[in-house]
Amino acid sequence: MKSEEAALERETLLEFPCAFPIKIMGPATVDFNAQIRAIALAHVGEVPESAWRIRPSAQGNFVGMTLTFTATSKRQIDDLYRAITAHPDVKMCL
Repeated sequence: MKSEEAALERETLLEFPCAFPIKIMGPATVDFNAQIRAIALAHVGEVPESAWRIRPSAQGNFVGMTLTFTATSKRQIDDLYRAITAHPDVKMCL
């Protein structure tokens, strides 16, 4: 498992730990916001409120959420991305 993880680390241009932003778009609901934060908590741990940036769409139907966190590995980023994109209401994740 260690050699597999080391190979994954060599495949990225990032040097860990590093600040990493992830952007999520979905419906502008309290539930969606809370669910995405819970997913992030499970993969990233506790982050300050200032790590989140929330921007409503022009019509107010959707929200863009940006979380900037300290990534410790490519695997952490990949696991977080997979968990977020598995949420049925996520429209886009970058």
